[in-house]
Amino acid sequence: VTSPCVPSQETLVGKYGEGAKLIYELKDQGGELLALRYDLTVPFARYLAMNKITNIKRYHIAKVYRRDNPAMTRGRYREFYQCDFDIAGQFDPMIPDAECLKIVHEILSDLQLGDFVIKVNDRRILNGVFAVCGVPESQFIPACCTVDKLDKVPWEEVRSEMVGEKGLSPEAADRIGEYVQLHGGLDLIEQLLQDPKLSQNKVAKEGLGDMKLLFEYLSLFGITGKISFDLSLARGLDYYTGVIFEAVLLQQDNEHLEEPLSVGSVAGGGRYDGLVGMFDAKGRKVPCVGVSIGIERIFSILEQRLEASGEKLRTTETQVLVATPQKHLLAARMKLISELWDAGIKAEMLYKKDPKLLKQLQYCEDTGIPLAAIVGEQELADGVVKLRDVATRKEVRM
Repeated sequence: VTSPCVPSQETLVGKYGEGAKLIYELKDQGGELLALRYDLTVPFARYLAMNKITNIKRYHIAKVYRRDNPAMTRGRYREFYQCDFDIAGQFDPMIPDAECLKIVHEILSDLQLGDFVIKVNDRRILNGVFAVCGVPESQFIPACCTVDKLDKVPWEEVRSEMVGEKGLSPEAADRIGEYVQLHGGLDLIEQLLQDPKLSQNKVAKEGLGDMKLLFEYLSLFGITGKISFDLSLARGLDYYTGVIFEAVLLQQDNEHLEEPLSVGSVAGGGRYDGLVGMFDAKGRKVPCVGVSIGIERIFSILEQRLEASGEKLRTTETQVLVATPQKHLLAARMKLISELWDAGIKAEMLYKKDPKLLKQLQYCEDTGIPLAAIVGEQELADGVVKLRDVATRKEVRM
């Protein structure tokens, strides 16, 4: 197992920034300090370091835990699945990063969730913005966590938190505001590369150069239509070092609004080149980039849509229900269902000795089972089975 569900607290501490307050902390019988895993990324980085793996491409679907206030309608839970995809290894800039974005684009397109946008930014660009706006380096991460709230609250609230709680000067906050409200594509990257202040910052220049490269690769993959270079994207986790991204679904049913409303993030990720080194005794680094798909978020959106459309959600894969129309035919049902199971057909029957036929057919309708295989006394005598299409009510003897 690459990722124990209950790692030591030490494994998780200092990796998540403000998210740390959401870690479930535990103590075992021997007094050892443990925790429930917060995500799949930190345990993955630890696994690479422990096993001296320097090159791997993998996906992992498993549960993670957050001591959060649940909001079921928004798909936010305390225990939920994450679906992660990561590429670890020393490669040329932005090639694996572009593949991660291609995968997010492919998943969201295939699920037909409606319109979406993948916001992209880079921690180096953000850090460059903070530096040229006069923010001391010790304040970069707190400033980042505050900027990350821009998708939920207006700039005025973010600005007052920067000044009031994070101790930034009002001038610095205003200068940051001029940058973090920008979003666009290749044109904006070119514009910022010419920016008199940002172009003088080594880190920002490096980030913008890579962002330009990324957009070239995304254009080759044919997905730039859904990508937005967005300077307000910060992602609150401490471990990101380069490119960061977040996929957001856009609501369709607001034609009267100028811009479609976002219904929250359904995927996110980025580059975390320093994380593996934190677990390596000699501090050896392995560059990594990865993405996490919020499967519960997607489920809650799909469920809401199904409810709104009045469609039934099918909760079973059963292909056929074995049914009997008269009493004392349990043996016939059990023999037939056994044959179907042996043939690899997904079949079930009601766990009653003498169920009424109507009840059995009603069960098919309620659960969406498409076929009923009916064996009555006449069918047994004739050596046939009556197959009924539940939706059309057509029957054939076979």
